[in-house]
Amino acid sequence: MRIVSWNVNGIRAVVKKGFWDWFNMDTPDIMCFQETKAQPDQLDESLTSPLGYHAYYHSAERKGYSSVATWCKTEPLSVETAILDDAFNREGRIVLTEHEKFFLYNVYFPNGQKDQDRLDYKLRFYGALQEHIRKREKIKPVIVVGDFNTAHTDIDLARPKPNEKTSGFLPEERVWVDRYLDTGFVDTFRQEHPGAKGYYSWWSFRSNARVNNVGWRIDYFLVSEKIADLVEASRIHPNVTGSDHCPISLVLKA
Repeated sequence: MRIVSWNVNGIRAVVKKGFWDWFNMDTPDIMCFQETKAQPDQLDESLTSPLGYHAYYHSAERKGYSSVATWCKTEPLSVETAILDDAFNREGRIVLTEHEKFFLYNVYFPNGQKDQDRLDYKLRFYGALQEHIRKREKIKPVIVVGDFNTAHTDIDLARPKPNEKTSGFLPEERVWVDRYLDTGFVDTFRQEHPGAKGYYSWWSFRSNARVNNVGWRIDYFLVSEKIADLVEASRIHPNVTGSDHCPISLVLKA
């Protein structure tokens, strides 16, 4: 099974930048989108009912903001969206699908850069989601994928020292990635590429950051330790353009 995740920074925008050419060649078993910035009634049928896929959207109440979607070739056993409290649900940040061997959380974690209130909101979101995941993991293994909006360690961004006081690399944010890993999850990319530098999934649109590979690795696949041995490959695809993020992928053994 191959799962791909991509913060597209607007699904309607990425469609105009060659999305279908890429997608029709890749054809993952499951496609997870973050930051679609759209509600289903704003999209045409090619996106709401993509050929060969079952599509599920969780959109923010505010138009043009946040929002996630999951496309699956095989219909999930169940699908949930409003799984946290209203303060989080109204921003359209999670699609939870249940599959034969695992639960898959497709998540767009909040960005904390605006002000202290948003940083606090982001940290509360990490905690609320972890509590929900703990309950589901008692039933079957869990995969959490998406834009975590946090670089975990110094090797997960090009310039750690200048960003020590920048949201996305604050100690209180990074510790939440630790907490997920400390409660039985594996960062699949780091499992396969421990210590590897220069691998990023997001670049600012400013100062030719992508051309110069001045980026951050803030998109992850975390999997329950009990299925970590099923991970065949965990990759980042920086050559796929169309967004300020690039896709990441996970291949699981049958």
